[in-house]
Amino acid sequence: MAKAITAGLLTAFSGLLLSLIPGVFHLEEDIGLHLLFRLRGPRQAPSDVVIVTLDRVSSKKLDIPTDPDKWPRSLHARLTESLSKKGASVIAFDIVFTEKHAEEEDRLFAEVIQRTQKVVLCEFIKRETLPVTDKMGAEKGDIYIESVIPPIECLSSAALALAPFPLPKVPVKVSRYWTFKTGSGDWPTLPVVVFQVYALAMYDELIRFIGNERPSLKEKLPRDRGAVVRDGRVENFIQVLRDTFKNDPSLAEDILETLERKQRDMNPRVNQILMSLIKVYRSPGSNYLNFYGPPGTITTIPYYRILDEQQKSVANIRGFDFKDKAVFVGLSERMRPEQKDGFYTVFSQPSGIDLSGVEIAATAFANLLEDNPVRPLSFAGHITLMILWGMLIGICCFLFPTIIAAGSVSGLGVIYLVAVQYQFNRTGIWYPLVVPLFFQAPLAFFGTVLWKYRETHRERQNIRRAFGTYLPNKVVDQLSANIGDIQASSQTVYGVCLFTDAGKYTMLSETMEPKELKAFMGKYYETIFTPVKQHGGIVVDVAGDSMLAVWTAPHSDAVHKHRACSAALDIAKRVQQFNQSSGRLDLPIRVGLHSGEIELGTVGAGDHYEYHAVGDIVNTASRLEDANKDLETQILASEDVLQEVDGFLTRDFGKIRPRGKLKPISVHELICRMENCEEKQKRLCERFARALSAYQRESWDEAIEIFQESLNLYGQDGPSKFFLAKCEAYKMNPPPETWNGITDL
Repeated sequence: MAKAITAGLLTAFSGLLLSLIPGVFHLEEDIGLHLLFRLRGPRQAPSDVVIVTLDRVSSKKLDIPTDPDKWPRSLHARLTESLSKKGASVIAFDIVFTEKHAEEEDRLFAEVIQRTQKVVLCEFIKRETLPVTDKMGAEKGDIYIESVIPPIECLSSAALALAPFPLPKVPVKVSRYWTFKTGSGDWPTLPVVVFQVYALAMYDELIRFIGNERPSLKEKLPRDRGAVVRDGRVENFIQVLRDTFKNDPSLAEDILETLERKQRDMNPRVNQILMSLIKVYRSPGSNYLNFYGPPGTITTIPYYRILDEQQKSVANIRGFDFKDKAVFVGLSERMRPEQKDGFYTVFSQPSGIDLSGVEIAATAFANLLEDNPVRPLSFAGHITLMILWGMLIGICCFLFPTIIAAGSVSGLGVIYLVAVQYQFNRTGIWYPLVVPLFFQAPLAFFGTVLWKYRETHRERQNIRRAFGTYLPNKVVDQLSANIGDIQASSQTVYGVCLFTDAGKYTMLSETMEPKELKAFMGKYYETIFTPVKQHGGIVVDVAGDSMLAVWTAPHSDAVHKHRACSAALDIAKRVQQFNQSSGRLDLPIRVGLHSGEIELGTVGAGDHYEYHAVGDIVNTASRLEDANKDLETQILASEDVLQEVDGFLTRDFGKIRPRGKLKPISVHELICRMENCEEKQKRLCERFARALSAYQRESWDEAIEIFQESLNLYGQDGPSKFFLAKCEAYKMNPPPETWNGITDL
């Protein structure tokens, strides 16, 4: 688990550090924010904002030039008069009036602006680049100077407010706008000024709340809306409020808290507009645009339709309701890609149609009105998200197998995208996408795959060293070479199998603690492993108190058989010494030996394999080991093992069918090496052979007599006692006529 947590931390902090690089943040804006808008699609724009567009259809209908700069300003005067009469709260011209037209036209437009007291005009920001040189005249860089160019004098003095609205040109994607232009003296931009003019209807409530929180400020601000208009430009008033809230940061919080508390007692619309306005003044200098959709999503009315309505009866004017609405007037040519005022945005059309400047201004105003701009996740939230997300996918990728990890990362990615999209649609909060989905997720997956590969490689080397301790190098090399196809490491060989089991192990395990039992069995295994290794055998399986060792060769080999028999005798001797020195309950060893063809190699399926010897030979060796219980012997070997082998004293038991076997096998007891045998053991074997012959001839009385003599002469000999019982049983109930001397266990 510690490694999984480490993988999670590496993923988390790698993503966090990457996300703090400015270039990566721009990727989040260009790709992540773009994707969120595309997945969300268009949304309903508020009905409080309307666009009146200077389009080609209007120029044709009004029989005027297609260039909006050449439109008669008397038309703008008529438009303004009409919109004012229809109840528009504020009229914002996103048109630059920096050049004079006919004096009468300009004067007429200025008079209407002055009379309506609802018009906000747009200022033009001019940017100049001045080279910087050293004393030798060599260029060292550039200085950028911004200057604000207002409309012509008569229009500037008549307007309720002036405001710039700077936006970058294509191919730069527009995703944010200035609320207060810091490069121009922290001056309010067009959307903020329009919003403040729109909210002047609630000016009395605003002053009341400011006065309640800071009584000293009330005297410094205009008494009412009329005073704001009379005292000078609205943008000057906005500048004063901006400075007020900047100098007293807690003022905004106090007013918002009061508005929140009195929400039920106030008109909902008034409460909402005041809260949005306060948030504008405490906001940073720029906001991200929460676009409503492609061009035309905000209610857009052709210029000529407004003028046409002046010619018609009141009954025919019901189609457009401008009462209490903010109206933006500007170029919004949606039908042709050669528009002059287009800006590249997330909702730019494949046909080349972009959002116009007036649509972006109207969008910014609507965002301020709804208090629903796109809000990047806070810095603390960003750090928390990167760490938690990185930890989650890093831990999952490390803990799960590769396929499951890939599915988990994909599934978590989908869940993350759905959750982020839901938050974006509902609250406008912009969670990062590029780093979590396109960097952290692949890093977690491929990084942990590589890590686990290195871990596996290291473990494989450790396993190889471990195998090398117990297996011949040839077998280890073959297993390592075929690790890609683990089944290929199996081979059919001729082998001698030695199977051991410890008697009374269950009784011993019940008397010892697991840790103590583990240490005790470790010494026991060392005792029985050593003879196998000394005689060239391979320990291929250990289970509980049992061991399987093999000696392999391409064909039957007397040398391997001899080594296996020697190992069996040495194991019995060493276990006897171990029992004498351990001071614990004795573990009498039982050994079974058999030989023949076996499959030696990996056995298993799926993701679990073990190195085993497989075949009937192995099973028979196990059955012979088990037969020691019935015969009260220590080592039993099949005739196949003892063929071609000299130098050992053995006792023949004839054909025996062990438990669980269908075919009988010729079984011998392996007693000792010939050089170590006693005369008593030889005489016992000779007498036992005569008794066994009588048993096989069904001479029950003769066999019983000899077996009984053996017991009288040589003590409690297990095989003699076993066959004596068999003879007595057959004497009482003779075997069938087809019986051929086979002993069933």
